[in-house]
Amino acid sequence: MAHSSPFPEAVSRLDLVRSEIGKVIVGQQDVVDGVLICLLAGGHVLLEGVPGLGKTTLLRTLARVLHLKYSRIQFTPDLMPADIVGSVIMETSDTGGKALKFQPGPVFSNLVLADEINRATPKTQSALLEAMQERTVTSGTVTHHLESPFLVMATQNPIEMEGTYPLPEAQLDRFLMKILVQYPTREDLNTIVERTIAREEPELSQVMDRDTILSIRRACREVLVAPHVQDYAVSLVMSTQPGTAYAHELANKYIRYGSSPRGAQSLVECGRVYAFMHGHAHLSIDDIKTIAPAVLRHRIILNFDAHADDQTPETLLKEIITAATSKAAQTRA
Repeated sequence: MAHSSPFPEAVSRLDLVRSEIGKVIVGQQDVVDGVLICLLAGGHVLLEGVPGLGKTTLLRTLARVLHLKYSRIQFTPDLMPADIVGSVIMETSDTGGKALKFQPGPVFSNLVLADEINRATPKTQSALLEAMQERTVTSGTVTHHLESPFLVMATQNPIEMEGTYPLPEAQLDRFLMKILVQYPTREDLNTIVERTIAREEPELSQVMDRDTILSIRRACREVLVAPHVQDYAVSLVMSTQPGTAYAHELANKYIRYGSSPRGAQSLVECGRVYAFMHGHAHLSIDDIKTIAPAVLRHRIILNFDAHADDQTPETLLKEIITAATSKAAQTRA
């Protein structure tokens, strides 16, 4: 197989990236991998977790290790779209001539941290989401292209809902993954405290640059997808859609809206990168099964009964994924 030759070098490069990040970020391997998967799959990631779990530090560290431009936007109710995308200003030259010039906003970076995205008004949220979707920013009649790679990592705090504007379902669907940032384990927390006491900033090496990332991104597309694996991804998405012939019984009972077709595309895209990161030349059902919760949890909308019965996207997906996996195993047998 000729196409698997570039894998070992690229995989070891990605392992290096993870170990460099590990010098700063303790634990949280699922979060680090999820953000890397989204970067290599060319998508965006939504992180949900209480403040102080290192979300900001993660992206800043990633920018240093990958030698990418980084910017942070703190979302607040008075943030305007122009504060994100930029605005046109009047400039006076040395000779006194005046001209309009576009001043790019913080969205013109490779890695953009949208902190507490649910605090800004829908108008401002949609300015960022348009840039995420189109990879362009329009100012007046001029369209400016955003440089690749372009990753938005948005964070939201699940606790304070006072004065927030939850992201509408259609906009949530723009995120490739939604990752839940958990509290650190006891050992990890001890390590974090020890590092705080040591007070020494870790020396970070630059492991990759923009061109390497883009070439690894292209290589990820070489990962083969067998028909039965693609079929598994499609079945998984269809079993979340209530009222259809393929719906899981729990979907009919608890889900108001299931995953859109984008969910199936995302399963395959993220699955390929996950397989690549683990040195596999083929996408497997296990790869998709591993990443499915992060890809689908924000794409299913629960109904009132689900809330009344203490069901969450996590509990439902666990059952739906298990059922789809055993069905796929039976079909292959």
